[in-house]
Amino acid sequence: MKAATAMNTWAHARAPCSVGNVAAGFDLLGHTFAGPADEVLVRRMPTPGVRIGAIHGSTTELPRDAMRNTAGAALLALGAALDLDFGFEIEIHKGIAYAAGLGGSAASSVAAVVAANALLPTPLTRELLYPHAVSGEAAASGARHGDNVGPMLLGGLVLASSDRLLRVPVPAGLHCAVVHPHCELQTRAARAVLAEPYPLHAFVVQSTYLALLLAACYRNEVQLLREGLHDVLVEPRRAALVPGFASVRAALLDAGALGGSLSGAGPSVFAWCTDAASAHAVLAAMRAAFAGHDIDSDGWVAPVDGPRAEVIACGS
Repeated sequence: MKAATAMNTWAHARAPCSVGNVAAGFDLLGHTFAGPADEVLVRRMPTPGVRIGAIHGSTTELPRDAMRNTAGAALLALGAALDLDFGFEIEIHKGIAYAAGLGGSAASSVAAVVAANALLPTPLTRELLYPHAVSGEAAASGARHGDNVGPMLLGGLVLASSDRLLRVPVPAGLHCAVVHPHCELQTRAARAVLAEPYPLHAFVVQSTYLALLLAACYRNEVQLLREGLHDVLVEPRRAALVPGFASVRAALLDAGALGGSLSGAGPSVFAWCTDAASAHAVLAAMRAAFAGHDIDSDGWVAPVDGPRAEVIACGS
């Protein structure tokens, strides 16, 4: 592919945070919500490759080597796939906390490819950006999964297979309460506890929950969501990694949530609620439960049908 002749030589994109897995949909299902976000500024360089110029806002030192950085790895994959004869310099602004279970690794990757896409002579569709963003996510998690990347590219609730994205409708008014306890849980560590094999019957039960959850969304049956928002595979093994999780999950159900679980790998916890007022009550109950274990937290309430990553500025 020849160097871009378009006017834009730089672009600045923002990607929202996300809830990965959504209980029954491990590595397959996720949704964005309006809360913290990552931003990436991408400038075109005259020669191929990716250079990370700066990283702002992170309390943890993140890799400056492009191959080990989610934004850098995503743009290396994009450049190689398109055989670009120009490269990218990137500046990352982290708004999503490190190892929070809010899709921070994916957000930097997605913001990078969305910004870089604005600099291509022929921009790609969001679906064609998907594998490159997943390559970026894999630099942090050690696995290729799209449950965070997919929703960030399309917005809202998305079913993400290895090569396909499907936006899933959600009932009107459905809100999510998300609490981030002030502790970290790295995705690689959270995936390590899943290494032991599962019995076949557990997969059948989990598949049933995922089917019910998707059916509830397509049939617009809010109460049916109560039957689908369960996780018998991943949550039981990861629960011990999040202090106070059992109390928080009990609190969100007692406060009237339709259901909830770990957000992504954790330690954040999400709950789906029928409306905004219910979500605020559930949020307060979840934060109080963490406080009962002497754990401070942040929290947000937003519609489940959340925003997608967008270019917020570009120019020459």
